[in-house]
Amino acid sequence: MTIKRILIANRGEIALRIHRAAREMGKETVAVHSTADADAMHVRLADHAVCIGPPPAALSYLNIANIIAAAEIAGCDAVHPGYGFLSENAQFAEIVEAHNLTWIGPKPEHIVTMGDKVMAKRTAGALGLPLVPGSDGAISDLDEAQRVAASIGYPVLVKAASGGGGRGMKVVEHPDALTTLIGQARSEAKAAFGDDTVYLEKYLANPRHIEFQVFGDGRGKAIHLGERDCSLQRRHQKVFEEAPSPALSAEERHRMGEICAEAMRRMQYRGAGTIEFLYENGEFFFIEMNTRLQVEHPVTEMITGIDLVREQIRIAEGEDLSCRQEDIRFEGHAIECRINAEDPFTFAPSPGQVTQYHAAGGMHVRVDSGLYAGYRIPPHYDSMIAKLIVYGRDRDRCIMRLRRALEEMAIGGVRTTIPLHQALLQEKDVLAGDYSIKWLERWLEQRATDGSSSPAR
Repeated sequence: MTIKRILIANRGEIALRIHRAAREMGKETVAVHSTADADAMHVRLADHAVCIGPPPAALSYLNIANIIAAAEIAGCDAVHPGYGFLSENAQFAEIVEAHNLTWIGPKPEHIVTMGDKVMAKRTAGALGLPLVPGSDGAISDLDEAQRVAASIGYPVLVKAASGGGGRGMKVVEHPDALTTLIGQARSEAKAAFGDDTVYLEKYLANPRHIEFQVFGDGRGKAIHLGERDCSLQRRHQKVFEEAPSPALSAEERHRMGEICAEAMRRMQYRGAGTIEFLYENGEFFFIEMNTRLQVEHPVTEMITGIDLVREQIRIAEGEDLSCRQEDIRFEGHAIECRINAEDPFTFAPSPGQVTQYHAAGGMHVRVDSGLYAGYRIPPHYDSMIAKLIVYGRDRDRCIMRLRRALEEMAIGGVRTTIPLHQALLQEKDVLAGDYSIKWLERWLEQRATDGSSSPAR
């Protein structure tokens, strides 16, 4: 089955990324957009464009009926959801397939399974992935919560079964706080996701966040494409990602990668996915699986030479995986900086008109962005406006190239987080790759308090 025309159910740099891969495969693209995005770069470059509603995402990019109508009007035969918005909405995937459109993504049942964190944890355990000690499933009452917490030991983490981004997540240091914090987590989860189900896990003191990229053909064959280290985070949002992780050995990479790939073979998983772990003291603990493309996928592309979006489209067409595990080589080092339209240290949003734009360039420098001079960044969506990805033969050369690229990149008219990344690259812990998921929060707190830039790890 050959896909001829793809509707891109997203916006911004990922919509442009999908368009480029599709056009290089000889396929037409259809951009959908809100009225706020009428002048967006992906809309300008797509073969066709359809307006699907006003600026609020609920009325446009999350409006399933309008997106399906756009696909039918434009004569599409496939839908690519990108990441965010409806990318992990199983109902959307089912509706796409019910309208005889090809869904460029995992099977809907796998989206359901891995979208519920309780079900995902059970499934991961059954598939042989190492788990964080915790409750077997949802916590039904306070007595159960107290028993589980006592058995795994404090501190414990209360987590929402649905959603992410830190919402519905509470750290409980002492038994006396358990009742109050479970109540708060339930309330946050209900408000954010419409589901107040929570579960408990052991709280790890100082872990790294390491994730493995996997790909399956949906028929029992699967591979891994190595890991990414996404430990530099603020409020559970990734800021800086690199591949490979400076903390792992080649032996650990091979062992955990094969465990992940084997799990996907047993699931008969289809398409791109990412299995995320906390890593501490040489041990991995499964936290979740994202059944979609990741924001940080370019660092994997840089060290493997494999176009992940092209591979997604091929798999959706029913093709075999383009390579075997033994064909994959991990060469060099890549780092991605997420550049947001925000104050670099207070993180206050900074939408507005871009008066100047110059993308960094040179050997092994890639910028994924839909920006151009004169473009007005709308206030309605995520603040990420660009990704700067740099490759080097080793990590030290990669960092030197990244410093140069950050100096060269210019975005005028709005504040951006470029100065944040420049400051991070002056820190000895970052330069040494010696950081955890808590490092950036501590560094920012100390900077705000006394100007110091060397947080305790």
